[in-house]
Amino acid sequence: MTTFSAVTNTHGGQVAPNSPIKARRANMAFHDVVMSRTATKHFDRRKVPADQVRALQDLIRHAASAFNLQPWRAVIVEDDARKRDLAEATWNQPQITTCSNLFVFCANTDLEALVAQLEDESIRSGIPADTVQAFIGAVRDFTVQLHGTERLSWAQRQTFLALANGINGARSLGFDSCPMEGFDPGGYSEILSLPSTLVPTVLMPIGYPSTVSREKLRFAHDEMFLEDTARA
Repeated sequence: MTTFSAVTNTHGGQVAPNSPIKARRANMAFHDVVMSRTATKHFDRRKVPADQVRALQDLIRHAASAFNLQPWRAVIVEDDARKRDLAEATWNQPQITTCSNLFVFCANTDLEALVAQLEDESIRSGIPADTVQAFIGAVRDFTVQLHGTERLSWAQRQTFLALANGINGARSLGFDSCPMEGFDPGGYSEILSLPSTLVPTVLMPIGYPSTVSREKLRFAHDEMFLEDTARA
């Protein structure tokens, strides 16, 4: 990695001596990633290197999903003009225009195509044909029952698993993110010319924060975890 006499960020760029942002190390322990991650409300407009964006994509791509169907797709927006257009459909929240890249996570409701793709790739991977057929049959029996809003809701729940990998993955690589549901999905669909089967569900702008985040507030442990009091 290139070194500088001044303080450096993990992406290799210099930080001004009076910057409130301290250097952050990549490849953090998972505990440190979770405990230090916060939602960045305003980025400083610097670009995350392309190799780091690709590394984040791989972390997201390996997210868990029911039946391994991966019913989501993510549109990655880097163009500033496009981000300005999208900001209007996000009530002009500053994360959109100040971020390096904007991930638009979309639920994919074309489950039939995904099942067929999973079947093909399972066979190509060397899984025995009878095993594949039994599993795919069970998957089809499940997905065929999903219609309309129920289908969309199921796909969106899987999409949020990918988002979780994204926000923690960004932090582990040395930059930050902000999960966002406050936007107009229809406006995003129109601006990005998305097919009807891809439904914008949640946003994840990434980049380097312009201010130091406050220590995050969480409810007490005993309020969040309930013990089963049943007796045999």
